Amino acid sequence: MAKTLKILQLQTRYNAADTNSDLGEQILQGLPAERFEVVNAYLEGRPADDAIDPPGRRQVFFEFSEKDMSGLRRKVQARLLAFCREESFDVVLLHRFKAVNLFMHLNKKLRIARCIGVSHGFGEYDRFYRRWQARRLIDACWRFVGVSPAVVDYLVSLRCGFTKANTVAITNALDIDLAESLQLSRDAARQALGLPMTPVIIGAIGRLVPIKGHAHLIRAFAVVSQEFPHAHLAIIGGGREQDNLAALIAESGLQERAHLCGTQPDAMRYVRAFDIFAMPSLQEGLGLALLEGMSGRLPVMGSDIPAMRPLLQGAGGRLFNPGDVASLTEQLRAGMTDSEAERAAQGERAYRYLRREHDIDDFRRKYRELLEGDQPLTGSSS
Repeated sequence: MAKTLKILQLQTRYNAADTNSDLGEQILQGLPAERFEVVNAYLEGRPADDAIDPPGRRQVFFEFSEKDMSGLRRKVQARLLAFCREESFDVVLLHRFKAVNLFMHLNKKLRIARCIGVSHGFGEYDRFYRRWQARRLIDACWRFVGVSPAVVDYLVSLRCGFTKANTVAITNALDIDLAESLQLSRDAARQALGLPMTPVIIGAIGRLVPIKGHAHLIRAFAVVSQEFPHAHLAIIGGGREQDNLAALIAESGLQERAHLCGTQPDAMRYVRAFDIFAMPSLQEGLGLALLEGMSGRLPVMGSDIPAMRPLLQGAGGRLFNPGDVASLTEQLRAGMTDSEAERAAQGERAYRYLRREHDIDDFRRKYRELLEGDQPLTGSSS
């Protein structure tokens, strides 16, 4: 009988709002308990006191502060070093730069044989000092995952230790059956979000930060709203741009027609509130929210950026130039001009593409193989 692998999955921050669509959760669901003993850990944050851990799940919340996580992070390193020595992990699976960088240093002492770093987007290694550290610290223990082929291309292009031999693309996927089971009906979703029942609603899901491009979406909607007085815009998400976006909505005279719905637990529950799904991001690792829109059988449109282009083309969606309000306006106008039947047909095409190309079982199999080390990396396996 094969040895049970003891695995640490370490994420930077606990986010209660995304438990069902979270990448780490999707991986965990594919790791059978008889083969994998997993400790799921978070550097920052913790669930509410009344939150219940899933049965059979071991979770650790280090609750490091922002101050702890800055600078040399000596307190963080000391605690993680002691924790890992006590637990004796066979494999560590690390999400995003902070966790990966910490273990690049720690593993010089721990010597865990298989360390896997997952990169969720672009820009993590743009700084010279980060590339210098990676070049110095990456060794034969390391494997890396990009959440799309475009992210892998970014990492390898840096020439600081990420190579086609140690870096693979495992494209993000969605548990479509779970997503559909959670989704509210059109009317129920609109009622829950406080949205009107009758008009056509253009919807978006994403953190309210500049890189998500919501300001461009609001400006484009301000133009088409004059031509389509029955149209509304709704954005699910929270973040530091909330006040700026609210001010832009007021400045555009859209207070009654553009809705900031705030952070919603498992936002994919509400996708059927929308008639058209838009994703105006300036940069993405993959664009999981776009897959959530497809799971609701919605026509989709998004920025023409490397990580999203193949998804939109495969789904028959519309593309616009990132950050280009005129280009976005043109596509919104085209989507609004479509008949209800045409939008339904486009939504079905997107859904069929999602089922065909972003299979959750295939995604989980690839992570199992990577954790077990059964297959060498030979470039993209997306």
